[in-house]
Amino acid sequence: MSEKERPGEDAPSEPPAQAEPVEARAEHPPEAGEAEPETVEAQLDKARAEAQRYLANWQRAEADFSNYKRRMEQEQNEARRMANAALIINILPVLDDLERALASLDIRLAGLTWFDGLRLIYRKLLLVLENAGVRQIEAEGQAFDPRFHEAVMHGPGPEGKVVAEVQRGYKLHDRVLRPAMVVVGKGEGKAAEEGKES
Repeated sequence: MSEKERPGEDAPSEPPAQAEPVEARAEHPPEAGEAEPETVEAQLDKARAEAQRYLANWQRAEADFSNYKRRMEQEQNEARRMANAALIINILPVLDDLERALASLDIRLAGLTWFDGLRLIYRKLLLVLENAGVRQIEAEGQAFDPRFHEAVMHGPGPEGKVVAEVQRGYKLHDRVLRPAMVVVGKGEGKAAEEGKES
């Protein structure tokens, strides 16, 4: 190390630069005490405006989250209902078969225990479906409604009314699982006229 580079030794140095006075550093010195309060008020207004913007953004985000949460709950409920619907749609043909079996049995068998057991199984299945939200669609005697009924043929009877039910229809809450297959009346007079023409 050279003598100039050694620390701690007094080396001749340049005189230290004098610090600028605080007044000289300020670009625009305050005039008569008014400029500074205006800047403070301007800063305060700016901070208030920014706070309002942050509050509005927060409220918007909170509302968006609340809507998202509600929408997710609705979608989960709908998914549960649709899962039930798929299962119930597959059970309905079994219910139809049980109804046909019970309708075709001779009335003389009514006292036998296996016949009563079959009826109890049918009632239990109906109860389970009702507890799940399944309801039968009213058809016979009702006005034909294409939302709930599927016309498979026309027959004698009041025009536009369901005169017979071929296959029972079912709803799950407010959704139609299977429309009722029905015979729709074509009017008393029209049925008689078609019968004469044949």
